[in-house]
Amino acid sequence: MSFWRRRRAFLVKIFAAFPVVWLIGMLSMSYHGTLFKFEGDGPDGRRVKSARLGQRPAPMPTPPLPKSEVRDDGHVDTDGEVIQQPKKVPWDADSQIYRYDPGMPGERGAAVKIRVEELTAEQKKLYDDGWQKNAFNQYASDMISLHRKLPPLVDLECSAIEYPVDQLPDTSVIICFHNEAWSVLLRTVHSVLERSPPKLLREIILVDDFSDRKYLKEPLESYMQQFGKVKILRLAKREGLIRARLRGAAIAKGSVLTFLDSHCECMENWLPPLLDRIHKDQRNVVCPVIDVIDDETFQYHYSKASFTQVGGFDWSLQFSWHSIPVRVRKLRKSDIEPLESPTMAGGLFSIDRRYFEYLGSYDPGFDIWGGENLEISFKIWMCGGRLEIIPCSHVGHVFRKRSPYKWRTGVNVVKRNSVRLAEVWLDDYKKYYYERLNYKLGDYGDVSSRKLLRQRLNCTSFKWYLDNVYPELFVPGDSVALGEVRNQGLHKQYCLDSPSGNKHKNKAVSVYPCHGEGGNQYWMLSKDSELRRDESCIDYASKFPMIYPCHGLKGNQEWYYDFTTHLLRHVVSNSCLQMVDDGSGVGMKPCDPSNPLQQWIFSKHTAKCMRARMPFVGRGLSQRNWPPVVTNLLFRVVCY
Repeated sequence: MSFWRRRRAFLVKIFAAFPVVWLIGMLSMSYHGTLFKFEGDGPDGRRVKSARLGQRPAPMPTPPLPKSEVRDDGHVDTDGEVIQQPKKVPWDADSQIYRYDPGMPGERGAAVKIRVEELTAEQKKLYDDGWQKNAFNQYASDMISLHRKLPPLVDLECSAIEYPVDQLPDTSVIICFHNEAWSVLLRTVHSVLERSPPKLLREIILVDDFSDRKYLKEPLESYMQQFGKVKILRLAKREGLIRARLRGAAIAKGSVLTFLDSHCECMENWLPPLLDRIHKDQRNVVCPVIDVIDDETFQYHYSKASFTQVGGFDWSLQFSWHSIPVRVRKLRKSDIEPLESPTMAGGLFSIDRRYFEYLGSYDPGFDIWGGENLEISFKIWMCGGRLEIIPCSHVGHVFRKRSPYKWRTGVNVVKRNSVRLAEVWLDDYKKYYYERLNYKLGDYGDVSSRKLLRQRLNCTSFKWYLDNVYPELFVPGDSVALGEVRNQGLHKQYCLDSPSGNKHKNKAVSVYPCHGEGGNQYWMLSKDSELRRDESCIDYASKFPMIYPCHGLKGNQEWYYDFTTHLLRHVVSNSCLQMVDDGSGVGMKPCDPSNPLQQWIFSKHTAKCMRARMPFVGRGLSQRNWPPVVTNLLFRVVCY
């Protein structure tokens, strides 16, 4: 009996010990799971770990995969890289975007080309809806991993620079969005999280500008809870980019504010070069090189440092890109040096938080968006700061051909903002913008507080800015004649017309019924005999006069205006600009002073030209005592 008692007691001990052993084993496994903490990407592009205790990192989401691809420990191996499964994928869990695989579409920034003709009816609807709602190819974006690798840095000089990360200030990255596509928004966030040194990234603030798409509500909240550094700020009404950014900046805790758009991808090492410049001088405001992400294929186009451009503007107060001026290029020792820029595009930049507040942030009277980039650019330069583009920092941006967003009708917010900007910062030069509007300024609100801000900051004049920061800008005051150019045929109803903006360059010049609103019908005749609008000139080389970038070499862009006969003669071809009989366009014909279709009258001459003309006209000498050719010659000597 004692034997059976001893055996029963032994079995009881074994069964009693089993839960304890199981519990110890589970605790041991859990403990070892916290030994490694992701620190970033190594030089070979793979994730690097540090063997020290720390919290388990926020997992990167991956959707369920076939059993053959799932290991017993719940991790997925893709080309040797370990990516953890998510705690929760709240939206579109079957999508492939949550996992990383080097064989996926779009890797290394490659183009994703959709054969639309091979899509099913259901797929075609998704494809069309994506374009309609977002003004880019959402269908292609939804095939690309949130963690896709981008092309390696081409400028190897940048890779050799070591930044003092321990000494650099941290930053709050502020990303405003309204009804952004899920995959594009998340790819933006992941590129910031995964390619920023953890010490430098204080937080990411997502400012939801009153989105109404369901996936941007609870699903986005649930997804972003995995990342301790991501915060979501919800706005109670539609505010627009400017006020949304101000709301985000108001709660930011980082020493530096970094603003990004919601359709970006940051390259490796994008952040330290920006923060390093601010660390050296808090008045430095810095922008990354903005690489183009194709709106159709999502191909990433890396821009080499030698091709870096600077920001400018025209007298319609529209931002534009320009090649590095010759005067600046001569002084540069290397293509990767920080580059002074007269203006910024405005979507992507970093600024010291206290300096942003010191400058008065954005004008709170600005509505929605438009003009804020020029306002802050002028303010930086004129109030003691410096605006730079950093060739070693790269962020890709999806450039759309149209805006998918709708706003209230009846208010031209860009014009309103631009008038506020002109009133405060342009001094007497504001007249050149107002002439484009035919002085129809509209209601632009009270700017007295912004003028007091400029006075308090002891900012320089706009003339100083033009002379020292942007001497390359053509100033309309140097024009011989300007305004609308009205043809004298067909009851004098038609004016020379061409759309504005860089996308309309290399387009034919035409005519349109005169509207007196400036804009597309505003022209300047320069002292160099160019018929221009800002940086675009009328060029004639083949069949029709075209809008082409001004090159300053005369040639195909040299026009002789006869103040007496009102002919516009193209010097190289010795032919004259003539309106088509039915007002459908313009062409070049042999000069005929008696043909009203060749007669063009500018609405305004410069004061200097008018003073030169008045003695002759006032005394009647231009008709009685002086031949027209002599009068015209005298006009040209004085005006040109």
